[in-house]
Amino acid sequence: MLLFQPLLDAKEPASDTAQLPVIMSSSGAGYDALYYFIYWFSVVFFVGIVGAMLYFVWKYRRQKGVKAAPTKDSTKLELTWTIIPFFMIIVMFHVSFDFYIHNAVASENALEVRVRGQRWNWSFQYPNGEGEGSVLYLPVNKPVKLVMSSSDVLHSFFIPAFRLKKDTVPGMYSQLAFTPTREGEAQVFCAEYCGAGEKPGSGGHYSMGAIIKVVSQAEYDKHMQEISGPGDKKPDEWGKELVQKSGCYTCHSVDGSAGTGPTYKGIFGRKENLSDGSSVDVDENYLRESILRPNAKVVKGFENGNMPPFVFTDAKLDAILAYLKTVK
Repeated sequence: MLLFQPLLDAKEPASDTAQLPVIMSSSGAGYDALYYFIYWFSVVFFVGIVGAMLYFVWKYRRQKGVKAAPTKDSTKLELTWTIIPFFMIIVMFHVSFDFYIHNAVASENALEVRVRGQRWNWSFQYPNGEGEGSVLYLPVNKPVKLVMSSSDVLHSFFIPAFRLKKDTVPGMYSQLAFTPTREGEAQVFCAEYCGAGEKPGSGGHYSMGAIIKVVSQAEYDKHMQEISGPGDKKPDEWGKELVQKSGCYTCHSVDGSAGTGPTYKGIFGRKENLSDGSSVDVDENYLRESILRPNAKVVKGFENGNMPPFVFTDAKLDAILAYLKTVK
């Protein structure tokens, strides 16, 4: 551990990193120090090994009148180049595991946020029960605990600016603990290939992203108030905002084009043929059931859509229905 200490204690500005994104979390500096140590460690050994190889190629090249002698084993040399790298790897494993544990155990006062991955978007639920998709607000310098799961297949929640990545696995929970240390926006990716869209333009693994907005405590509190009510917005305007933030446009178009799910264009009042051979009139009751229990009545041709269930208050559901009625 002492070998790494000068690097791990370095408090250089986040913008000074040469190869990596801006650091926005408490774990960034440590991971960067470990990365650069391994990087330069590899560079030095690569240059040394290749240089020695080229020297020996030149020194022991074939020459007239010189007969090569049989090569002899050197136990001391073999032990040296086996034992020294072994202990170096043990040290690097120890430091890496220490970082891993640090980001797996949250402090008692951490802000707990539920993260759910589904093809092909991320959704978030705050401690007050409110939720949104594609964007996550976090207060700066406040410990955070993400409790993550998947609604369908294996995904991987990757935040380069935080130097963090964690798989979300169907049927179990995984956790990440960190403290955002810099205000701004951080891009979230899915780092595990989770499939392509069923139809052209219907999204897929490449489009499964989100934004984490690290803001002041006052701005975070203001946002919590905004998402709990419409404010000065009309019901359909609020509903459109909720649909957008929940990532619904990833699978549902508004212009009639094909997608993983039925298009929103002209959805209210039309008749849909279901996968079980029956049909249904699209009214408020059907739309509400489709949002809360997507697999209750599946439209014919969209059996592989795999829409996850959403949790909305009655006020939010009313706003979403008001918006869907306006999509003509």
